[in-house]
Amino acid sequence: INLESVFLGAKHAIAAIRATGEGGSIVNFSSMLGIVANPAQAAYGASKGGVRSFTKSAALHCAQSGYRIRVNSIHPGYIWTPMLEETLARRGDLAEHKRIVEAKTPLGHCGEADDVAYGVLYLASDESKFVTGTELVIDGGYTAQ
Repeated sequence: INLESVFLGAKHAIAAIRATGEGGSIVNFSSMLGIVANPAQAAYGASKGGVRSFTKSAALHCAQSGYRIRVNSIHPGYIWTPMLEETLARRGDLAEHKRIVEAKTPLGHCGEADDVAYGVLYLASDESKFVTGTELVIDGGYTAQ
C-alpha cells in the first residue's frame, strides 16, 4: 500500500495533469523513516524509502519530458493524530509513551496535522515553482540527529 499506491497515484496524476496542458504539482507522502532506519519497522521504512526514491525519479522524468509537472515528497515525523495516539495507547500508558516520543524529537513535542498541511500547501502552490525532486522533512528535527 505505502509504495504501490504512490506509484499508481503518480501514474494517473501525471496523465491527468498533462491532459490539462497547464503543468502542476504532485506531492507524495513518505515518512522520516524513509530517511532514517528503525530496526523494528524495516518493511515500513523500506516502503517509505521507496517513495523517496520514486519521487526523485518521477520528478526527473517529468522535467526531462517537458511536462511542467513538479514531483516532491513530504516526510513527517511524529504527528499527533488519532493514528499515533492509538498506536501509543496500545503500548500501555499513553501519557508515558507520548513523553517518550516527544523526548526523541529535538523540538520536544509532536507535530500537528497543520504542520504537514502547510508543507503540502507550499509544495502544491506556485510558491514552490522551482522545487522538484526534493523532500520536505517535517519532523521536529528527528532526522537531523
